[in-house]
Amino acid sequence: MKPRISMITLGVRDMAKSVQFYENGLGFPRMESPPTVAFFTLNGTWLGLYGRDALAEDATVSAEGSGFESFALAHNVGSEQEVRTVMEQAVAAGATMVKKPQKVFWGGYSGYFRDPDGHLWEVAHNPLFWIGPKDESG
Repeated sequence: MKPRISMITLGVRDMAKSVQFYENGLGFPRMESPPTVAFFTLNGTWLGLYGRDALAEDATVSAEGSGFESFALAHNVGSEQEVRTVMEQAVAAGATMVKKPQKVFWGGYSGYFRDPDGHLWEVAHNPLFWIGPKDESG
């Protein structure tokens, strides 16, 4: 097996609210899809939104759950300023700030937010892993 993540699917409680958050709030480009699911094209992968109960049923697991889901999605950017900008954009779109952007022990700069369904996102600038265009503003 070649290691890769082709698509991330998030179980959501309110499809319309989640689509609004990702498409209009964060600017993720939405693909045409049936009304019960939403797909967004990302760089190298896709994000899918699907009803939380339906996704649990498809996987044959309980939809009950709360608290920390034991994973976080990460969005790496080119500068500390870009971390702050993305975090502000997410909060303006309806996210909840979990950890304000700050310098972190591993030498980078990051913060965390929760999307409308509580999925945890880290927005980070990691100078060791960034391979995009250089931004000297951070």
